Amino acid sequence: MNSIITRSFGGLTRPYYIRNFLFSLIFPTVFIFISSFGKEGLPGGLLALVLIFMAVSCLLYPYSRFVYESVVNYIVGRNMFFVNAALMLVVKFMTMFLCWYLAIFIAPLGLAYLFFRHRPTGAN
Repeated sequence: MNSIITRSFGGLTRPYYIRNFLFSLIFPTVFIFISSFGKEGLPGGLLALVLIFMAVSCLLYPYSRFVYESVVNYIVGRNMFFVNAALMLVVKFMTMFLCWYLAIFIAPLGLAYLFFRHRPTGAN
């Protein structure tokens, strides 16, 4: 069991995971900031569910982003595109939000890939 966790969850480099984890904190921060201006809060049970969802999404976001970047690198390759910087930032923010929001569905693909990529080669 420890091997499974190490090979999948430990598959990303520490700087890559920390960088993407810090980016993932943008979305809960914005949600909490905006919701602080509301007159009524969420009911206790719903609030707990939302907080759990946000925590899980933040923890899985680096793996979700890994899948997204791998697919984009496969499709785009070494090509370079010149676009408006503002448009690029908007698209980047949208893809970051989609990867964060759908992390619970996308991240298992990245975890499975990392598990098989770090499989021991050769006969034991």
